[in-house]
Amino acid sequence: MEDPQSQHKQQKKPNQLLRYAGLAFQMMAALGLGVFAGYKLDKLTGWKFPVFMIIFSLLALTLILWQIIKDTRRND
Repeated sequence: MEDPQSQHKQQKKPNQLLRYAGLAFQMMAALGLGVFAGYKLDKLTGWKFPVFMIIFSLLALTLILWQIIKDTRRND
């Protein structure tokens, strides 16, 4: 018979891998959405300097970093 703790350690690794892979997709989606929304607003206003694209991409990066810190500090 196997030790129950060793089974728990083996099951924990794939869950962490899936969690961090999910974070990577969330990062790409949030950044892409921020840049797209900023681009569209910049086109709508007609400004030559991409103000909204910069603001929304930085906002998306801030939210992504906050989400990563929150998820990695969790003790599972």
